[in-house]
Amino acid sequence: MRTNVFSSVSWRWARVLITLAALSATAMAQKESIAMLSYDPHNSVPDNPAPVIPSPIASGAVAASPLVPGNLPDRHKFWDYENITLFATVAALNAADFAVTQSILRDGGRELNPVTRLFSGSTTGLASNFVGETAGVVGLSYFFHKKGHHRLERITPLLNIGASSFAVTYDLNHR
Repeated sequence: MRTNVFSSVSWRWARVLITLAALSATAMAQKESIAMLSYDPHNSVPDNPAPVIPSPIASGAVAASPLVPGNLPDRHKFWDYENITLFATVAALNAADFAVTQSILRDGGRELNPVTRLFSGSTTGLASNFVGETAGVVGLSYFFHKKGHHRLERITPLLNIGASSFAVTYDLNHR
């Protein structure tokens, strides 16, 4: 009886990648609270008028705090440790997907993804598809970062990591 070595190895890696993705999703949660804002009670009238957050107490016992743009907490930079790690993982999994797909096509198989199938006629076309996919993930994540959607910025590469992990695992199991 012949056993498939790739089957047990790829399922083991798939479980590890899914666990890492699930654990990193909770670490990516970002919140900011009004309590984090710095408020100077001695400067009740700022130079620039800004929106005021009304007090939660209706009696007016607590003064309202002005929301001045300088008082907002700093946001993270786009090329922080988390994004570098996510984008390196995206690039590595896309490279693995390229290698496995190229191997299957060389052995007479066919590409199942209809978009990638358009580029699977040559090695250069297939490589440009996976490089473009990686660049697209980074670009879309940067767009979300610039627009202030920081959760979407982190979710975008995680979705690609999940899709590429599934593709590599599927290809290794169905060689």
